[in-house]
Amino acid sequence: MLPLGTVAPDFQLPDVSGRTVSRADFTRRPLVVMFICNHCPYVKHIRSGLAQLGRDYQDRGVGIVAISSNNVEDYPQDSPDKMKIEAREAGYVFPYLYDASQEVAKAYRAACTPDFYVFDKDHRLVYRGQFDDSRPGNGVPVTGRDLRAAIDAVLAGKPVSADQKPSIGCNIKWKPGNEPDYF
Repeated sequence: MLPLGTVAPDFQLPDVSGRTVSRADFTRRPLVVMFICNHCPYVKHIRSGLAQLGRDYQDRGVGIVAISSNNVEDYPQDSPDKMKIEAREAGYVFPYLYDASQEVAKAYRAACTPDFYVFDKDHRLVYRGQFDDSRPGNGVPVTGRDLRAAIDAVLAGKPVSADQKPSIGCNIKWKPGNEPDYF
């Protein structure tokens, strides 16, 4: 896992809208980076919660981006064209970015979809972990409790709880020969 206190790795990626989004677009603002994709059942399970999170924090000074890094040759349902449809249908108000080289996922040491990172206004990592305790089939409501608590602490200028549970989901679909060395 990316160590707490790490400065957010830089990124400059295309959004489904066609514009390029970079970390620098969120200077002096807290930043949430989410690794998601279209086909993962864990992401589909929290899809409406992700959209609601975006709506709830878009006017509170928090930058939020979602990044898909999956190999689209083997998983065409995660292609940028399909991402554009997913963003619209899900109601995502945050940029949904495509990491074709998978280098951004590697820089963040992302392992699965979904995977969440919260950085303070100086872009230092304060949270890496799960959305909440809900999983497909476990009957726990989707609330985003863990991620929201971290964001709320940052906005209030308070420390983020050290009790951070790793995210659980589908492995990022790496291109053959491009697997990271951190597994």
